[in-house]
Amino acid sequence: MNRKRGHRQNPRFDHVFEYVNVLVGAAIIALSFNVFLLPNQIASGGVSGISTILVSVLGWEPAYVQWAFNIPLFIAGIIFLGKQFGVKTLVGTIFLPFVVFITKDIEPWTNDALLSSLFGGIGVGLGLGIVFRGNASTGGTDLAAQIINKFTGLTLGTCVVLIDGLIVIAAAIVFDIERGLYALIALYVTSKTIDLIQIGFGRSKTAMIITNKQEEIREGILNKIDRGVTKLSAYGGFTDDERPVLMCVVDQREFTKLKQLVKSLDPSAFVVVMDAAEVLGEGFKRA
Repeated sequence: MNRKRGHRQNPRFDHVFEYVNVLVGAAIIALSFNVFLLPNQIASGGVSGISTILVSVLGWEPAYVQWAFNIPLFIAGIIFLGKQFGVKTLVGTIFLPFVVFITKDIEPWTNDALLSSLFGGIGVGLGLGIVFRGNASTGGTDLAAQIINKFTGLTLGTCVVLIDGLIVIAAAIVFDIERGLYALIALYVTSKTIDLIQIGFGRSKTAMIITNKQEEIREGILNKIDRGVTKLSAYGGFTDDERPVLMCVVDQREFTKLKQLVKSLDPSAFVVVMDAAEVLGEGFKRA
């Protein structure tokens, strides 16, 4: 599809960078937990949510609770799911509670529950998104969800919702309904932030062009916009005549050029434009 070429990176550097992502992401999650979620009793799912509840009920140190859950769950994941998690996930599993422990004395950044649920959710989502980009996870209830998924046949998404839902319900019982609702807000914000980090802020456009001047437009895309173009085989629904479709992916800045190009060459062209959430390959992001 694309003609623009990116530079090749050293695989060893990529491997080191993945570990950096895991450490940085875990640190952001831990800090967000200590300065937003824990002091305001917002248990937005996961092992961190369980530790928030237990510190209130039993006075247990949150970092110890997280280690006590994360490490056995990691071992169970290896036993039941195989050695697919690797060292990076183990690093995240151990490092996150460690940062929770060493940052436990930092003063809360706000005592407003709504602000804490919003910014705590953003911080946790940001950290998880960075960890996921390092091809790892922080273990915890994600592993529990995968184990349940394997033995029950429930979808992975359903398993995650069930576990996090139970934790939020427990928070509503232990604290109050209002805290449970704040936890739901934080959980929602976390999921949306993860998507944003995974997909990115940029949005590319996929254009499907049906035109009688295919060759001119194809040449224009290749030479004037410097993007690749693919010709798809298609047939008219009414006439059953062959009507090939040109497909091209461009970034936001090039989209205006593409529209102007098509309009100048064939004003009667039929163009369908769609958002491309993520594009991998030459000229865009590396896979």
